[in-house]
Amino acid sequence: MDKISIIGGKKLRGTVKVSGSKNAVLPLLFSSLLVEGEHIFHNVPFLKDVETTCLLLKYFGCEIKREENSLKIKKQKKLQSIKAPYQLVRQMRAGILSLGPLLAKHGSAEVSLPGGCAIGTRAVDLHLKGLRQMGAHIELIRGLIVARVKGRLKGTRILLDYPTVGGTENLMMAACLAEGPTFIENAAREPEIVDLAEYLNKMGADIQGAGTDLICITPKRILYPTEHTVIPDRIEAGTLLLAGAITRGNICISSCVPRHLDAVLLKLEEAGFFIKVDENSIELSAPSDFSSVNIVTSPYPGFPTDLQAQFMALMTQAKPGSSSTIRETIFENRFMHIQELVRLGADIHLDTHTALVKGGSLLQGAPVTATDLRASACLILAALVARGETLVHRIYHLDRGYEHLEKKLSSLGANIKRLK
Repeated sequence: MDKISIIGGKKLRGTVKVSGSKNAVLPLLFSSLLVEGEHIFHNVPFLKDVETTCLLLKYFGCEIKREENSLKIKKQKKLQSIKAPYQLVRQMRAGILSLGPLLAKHGSAEVSLPGGCAIGTRAVDLHLKGLRQMGAHIELIRGLIVARVKGRLKGTRILLDYPTVGGTENLMMAACLAEGPTFIENAAREPEIVDLAEYLNKMGADIQGAGTDLICITPKRILYPTEHTVIPDRIEAGTLLLAGAITRGNICISSCVPRHLDAVLLKLEEAGFFIKVDENSIELSAPSDFSSVNIVTSPYPGFPTDLQAQFMALMTQAKPGSSSTIRETIFENRFMHIQELVRLGADIHLDTHTALVKGGSLLQGAPVTATDLRASACLILAALVARGETLVHRIYHLDRGYEHLEKKLSSLGANIKRLK
């Protein structure tokens, strides 16, 4: 099994390009289930989750063709199957996003309950509650979501108990082929929601309000496949910025959307880093020392939970004697990286959903194990400043969401390599 070796002590310098967004591309690929024909997506990253999604689409009967960073999906009028099997869905939670399009287009769907990283409960209750409000009959049978609808789904007003990203995406896609308008209140506001809405509108849908907490979908009887470029990955961009920051380097992140990282940039500036923003790039310069700052994760536009672990690694290197509190409000188990950071020498104390991180830790290289996708990135960042060699095991998590992260860090001067 692959692992990554990092020898710390190198300041990162240079420019690095951000790949297409993992969290945007997956719902885009599943939206192809809404209409037959050839869908073309550009800026598609080479990720394990993208590969798994393509395998699932092939299982349904779609034809997939990859040409460098472009992906063509040809959806047949009649699918081979409307069942998303456990052996594929268990590998990633995004498999649940096939439910809405299959149900809306074909009137039935059978989707295994999702898997993915073990960072906490990822309930699909809100997805199912919304679809039931639209007229679907849904049962849970031996770990399988079995959904049926007579005729078409019915547009309605749906108030989400929580601004779930996946739930908003599933309901948006389903509503595109419903009978009558659908209003999603307390909708997720993430940039990935906006990107999906833009593609659905290109297909002929009428979606208003994406990026706000109220989305209106007026269905159209005729949709057609078209072409779309996936937005840059804001979480990868943030991870690379934090890598430059933790090494006290000077880097430029190109091909990104700076406004998608406003909450992170504000915290970096508060800590003392120098940030320069252009239309599609971010430059970071590090001071000789930086301050501890507190963060609380929250839905967009708040501080993203997907950067909490990486930011914690940064805070271990703040001024000696300082401390920061990091509160996680999204996933209850998203502190599993703490025990691995402590193995490297970090001084972190956990109290339920809040971590107290002491600055000035002298990290020492050691073998560590990644427990989830973002934890793997966190450990790599910590290893960049640890003395000696750090071996990060179970990096298959990393490959689910980062395209060649070790190569990008190496291009900036990091002493990092993948080992078999």
